[in-house]
Amino acid sequence: MTQGPGRFEYYLIQVDELLKKASKEVNPTEYLFKNDARTKFFMLEGLAKLYAGLHNKKIFSYVKDHFKALEDMLGAVDYFDAFAKSFLADAEIPSTIRMYMEEKREQEYVKINAYLLKKKWISNDAARTKKIRKKLKKADWQSPEKEIALIDTYYKKEIEEINNFYKQAGSAFTQMEEQVHELRRQLRWLSIYPQTLRGAIQLTENDVDDASVKKYLTDEVIHSPYNKLPAVANNEIVLLFEKNYFLALSFVISALGKIKDSALQIMATADAVEHTQFVSKEVAMDRACKYNHTINDNVGSLLKQADELCAAFFAEDNLGKLIAGSKNP
Repeated sequence: MTQGPGRFEYYLIQVDELLKKASKEVNPTEYLFKNDARTKFFMLEGLAKLYAGLHNKKIFSYVKDHFKALEDMLGAVDYFDAFAKSFLADAEIPSTIRMYMEEKREQEYVKINAYLLKKKWISNDAARTKKIRKKLKKADWQSPEKEIALIDTYYKKEIEEINNFYKQAGSAFTQMEEQVHELRRQLRWLSIYPQTLRGAIQLTENDVDDASVKKYLTDEVIHSPYNKLPAVANNEIVLLFEKNYFLALSFVISALGKIKDSALQIMATADAVEHTQFVSKEVAMDRACKYNHTINDNVGSLLKQADELCAAFFAEDNLGKLIAGSKNP
């Protein structure tokens, strides 16, 4: 079963297996992190977020909050772990900064392990996923035709809100987290939902005659595994996306991600410098830029890069051209 409950169950089964194994470990969170549990929780969060926008908002918001809480916590582990490894490979960065990141990661492990027990994700009865399944059974699941119509409407509403968010940012980005990173989050959900829906969204095979979209169709984007959507399977009706505009969306998400990662590395280093070298924020930021010699930009120039990328993408109305209708496969 791919529709409705079956989509949640697909990931819940994987989560159950990971939690069962994690509960036997000395450090359950470390096991979950190293076995990519974050992705499963992220997919479940995405599903619940989408369905909360379709129907039964109270039920799906409840389950979304549980998935999001763990996904965010594992994201913090990923944040500190990634920088610890990155700094280990860079001799220019003092070891105290790497050690700071490793210490923060270990603190997250302790916090999440306590949370897993408190919320009964890994307690003796491991009741959390049982409660979530019980909640999901109460939802008013729609027919395939109605559900696709609701997803179509939801996407158009989300696209309108994203366009408005971008307009409100003005002619130039000034904040990496509140503007650039938040815009990327919103755009990324548009590309995540098709993965979570297990075949209910498919890409057209026709190549649209639009010269402006061709610059986004790089080999990296075209061959990315993230742009290969699940097969139709037994979905009775599917929503269609224009392939090239979906790939353009993917290109922008990836490009903004690289900009965001560079800015985060500078800011993460500055935070570590401030706390390990006991200097002001201004001095810490200056030293962080010098330490990260492989990043040939400061945060201001990275914001400008995001400006230029998004200005073209939104002026071309790529999101407005994304949805191509629906069909019976």
